Amino acid sequence: MPSRLPERPVSLSSGSVWRVNALTLLPAVDVAGGQAVQLVQGVAGTEKTFGDPVAAARRWQDAGAEWIHLVDLDAAFRRGTNTEVINDVASSVGINIELSGGIRDDESLERALAAGATRVNIGTAALEDPKWCEKIIAEHGDRIAIGLDVKGDKLAARGWTREGGNVFETLERLDAAGCARYVVTDVASDGMLTGPNYELLGAICARTERPVVASGGVSSLEDIRRLRGLVPIGIEGAIIGTALYVGKFELTEALEVAQGELHG
Repeated sequence: MPSRLPERPVSLSSGSVWRVNALTLLPAVDVAGGQAVQLVQGVAGTEKTFGDPVAAARRWQDAGAEWIHLVDLDAAFRRGTNTEVINDVASSVGINIELSGGIRDDESLERALAAGATRVNIGTAALEDPKWCEKIIAEHGDRIAIGLDVKGDKLAARGWTREGGNVFETLERLDAAGCARYVVTDVASDGMLTGPNYELLGAICARTERPVVASGGVSSLEDIRRLRGLVPIGIEGAIIGTALYVGKFELTEALEVAQGELHG
């Protein structure tokens, strides 16, 4: 099932106009110690546990999700892996999976693709091994997304524990390499239920024509409505995590808003 891409401007006699499309929602299934968890600002040790990751993934599929954002947090923090659980989640659902966490070399990439990921999200490796990233972008195209985890105007690396350089310089380099898509996380908003960083998302979209998946801070249906309003500038999707797990809204409602079917 292909992901939705924002449609480009249509040139009319009165100028260029945008044809707005739906926002794709990606419920998050973050795995640590074999359990579905949610972190606060990506900090290890802040986990709130929400049970069986397979049950969570099936729940989001049953509610109508077309994508799941699946993360091996232990691999991301270099403290082990949840390979068996990740494989179980991937094999238990029949929808698209965006897989992230600890994908840093050919072996881990091939393992992620073999697990059934529709696409993989590369984070730290994009900062630490740009030549490898350029190679896999060339080889796998749309199946590679690059995660830009941002603190201020700096990238966060190594499980968000150190600084990784200027986000806009990295974006320019990755655009030149042909990156197909970015997953942009505002670290300060992640798990905080304070709303997305719209200023950051606007700044990223202003500097690339590639589609962007927004991550971090979604706390209400109004946040989803506002993000859908940014589809014309390049926001393709939004990852939603903590708000779903603590019951801020139902995924069915969120999907209706993302499709433009629920108003008010």
